[in-house]
Amino acid sequence: MPVSPGIDVLLEQQIELVAGRPAGLVSNAAAVNGNMTTTVEALRQAEKVHLAALFGPEHGFYGRAEAGERVESAPESPLGLPIYSLYGESRRPTSAMLAGLELLIFDVQCVGVRFYTYTTTLLYVLQAAAEHDIPVIVCDRPNPIDGTIIEGPLLKPEFESFTGCGPMPIRHGLTMGELARLFSEFWGISVRLRVVPCAGWRRAMWFDETGLAWTPPSPALPRLENALLYPGTCLIEGTNLSEGRGTATPFEVVGAPWVDGERLSQAMDEVDLPGISFRPARFKPASSKWAGQWCGGVQLQVTDRHRLRPVTVALHLIDVIRRLYPAEFAWRLPHFDQLMGTDQPRQQLEAGAAAGEVIAGWAPDLATFAGQRHGVLLYA
Repeated sequence: MPVSPGIDVLLEQQIELVAGRPAGLVSNAAAVNGNMTTTVEALRQAEKVHLAALFGPEHGFYGRAEAGERVESAPESPLGLPIYSLYGESRRPTSAMLAGLELLIFDVQCVGVRFYTYTTTLLYVLQAAAEHDIPVIVCDRPNPIDGTIIEGPLLKPEFESFTGCGPMPIRHGLTMGELARLFSEFWGISVRLRVVPCAGWRRAMWFDETGLAWTPPSPALPRLENALLYPGTCLIEGTNLSEGRGTATPFEVVGAPWVDGERLSQAMDEVDLPGISFRPARFKPASSKWAGQWCGGVQLQVTDRHRLRPVTVALHLIDVIRRLYPAEFAWRLPHFDQLMGTDQPRQQLEAGAAAGEVIAGWAPDLATFAGQRHGVLLYA
């Protein structure tokens, strides 16, 4: 049986939770129900629901803005409701935005990665709701890259930013509903929270096993294959290498004009990482780093997603490229450290440590997080 997202469960079984109260909806175009109707339209069609305001995270309520592009609020919109941007002048709901609302509904598709900014938006929404004593309903959705694998170092407080809001690993293995429970129960946000779980989803399921259609959660993740690699290859943003933005295969290719793809692919094959293979590639980004220039590099091809550890892959890839091209490679700081959540991996690599040694050092923190995470899980 296909999985039903939380919005369908809410409207079909728990409509009394939202009936009659002026509500604000935090969502975007990727939030659709099982019939591919957007959440905003599904709520507008429901007789007992009173939508009063809309809120859009990064990329905007319509999901069209590029990464990092500022989005302005729209006091008047074609939907007949104000659309407040949470990626513009303010990244938190303000008192003016929340005026007159008695309820907030949050329905945003995540990708299971700490530095995907929808995670921080969820935290900020819960904090604002707590300050104004407004209850929040989170309509849950599957973690598209499964909910069992956790990977990467825990973020340290001094590296908190909009791309990393607190002590969790890069790949946390939680859904948005479970993240909301983590923020409430372990991070001390005293918010009136209700999570409406998905029906039929299990932790080990990947998105293409849910029966739901993939709708890109942001412009640079057009396919599930991009999302499988994203927890690792997004770290390439913190270097002078291209991570494939501006190509048809974002986060699936890595390179630069000074990289020899044959040489790099052979070096990566010698590392012998599970679940991944490397093919020499040449690509020309239309935008972002090295726009309009031919880049040599590799295309990453997932061979076994169960064994794949994308953060491990990316750190090894960076380590190999640094060793092959010491004069050309450069970090983009502080961005790399903010994505990683700590400067320790970079400093270890610069001191000559092997990537495997760096990765092994994350084990104690991951064990601690796994114990905390167990207390908020909603799915078998």
